Amino acid sequence: MTAYDIGFDIGGTKCAVILGDDGGRILSRALFPTQALSGWREVLTRMCDEMDVLLAGREARAVGVSCGGPLDQRRGMILSPPNLPGWDEVPVTDFIQKRMKVPAFLQNDANACALAEWRYGAAMGTRNAIFLTFGTGLGAGLILDGKLYEGAGGLAGEVGHIRLTEDGPVGYGKRGSFEGYCSGGGLNRLAALRMGREITALELAERADAGDEDARRVYQESAEMLGRGLAILIDILNPEIIVIGSVFARAEKYFRADMERVLREEALPTALEKCRIVASALGDRLGDVAALAVAANGAAR
Repeated sequence: MTAYDIGFDIGGTKCAVILGDDGGRILSRALFPTQALSGWREVLTRMCDEMDVLLAGREARAVGVSCGGPLDQRRGMILSPPNLPGWDEVPVTDFIQKRMKVPAFLQNDANACALAEWRYGAAMGTRNAIFLTFGTGLGAGLILDGKLYEGAGGLAGEVGHIRLTEDGPVGYGKRGSFEGYCSGGGLNRLAALRMGREITALELAERADAGDEDARRVYQESAEMLGRGLAILIDILNPEIIVIGSVFARAEKYFRADMERVLREEALPTALEKCRIVASALGDRLGDVAALAVAANGAAR
């Protein structure tokens, strides 16, 4: 019998409900704007209703919920994410399980993406892998010894908080942090420091493509700090692969050479030799597959 998984991808702008099989393939999905509904109960009720429609009488094995933090994964609670005002102490897995009579599991988006790339993407076949979001912020999902590593309080992987320089763009509330240099928001602030005004990551790429040397220097600085941050992770965790998403995946040509140069200078050579650094293989499907991977991982426990 086919095992059907359901993914709930909850964001501040939109929510998606995804039907997939046990190979992480997306069979169908439903999408709606988060702010079109009033409060978390209405949003989760709508998601459960969409799940019923997608299943069309078929049975689900599990529901996986991917959401930005802070979260308490073990209790299945969403804890006041900045992009979801009013979502305070939301018992998301309990709500879904009572409504749908299906096991439900919760992970933050970085962990969910790590599971997706490990199960179905660039990190398949490895036992030690890291996924870096490199999106609005910078977070990591850690697969260590063949399983997701969450840490004592579910906070493992908050690498964006690492300070790389004493001064620099602010990220994760800390000046000169990894997130300050290597995130969409960080690139905006880095551009403001070096070019005199904030510009979006998209505009930065367009200007670099057009030959703007200032834009390319911003990328170079971000790439050097990416190499420095990755060297720390490689030396400590000795992964087989690091998969990087979002901004890096779209603009890899502006990061690769300077990132690798700094890695050769900073990382332990034997550890670096064992580690591949690649862009996300799942591309635009990553968010959907990530939620399905949370369901598959939970069902396999």
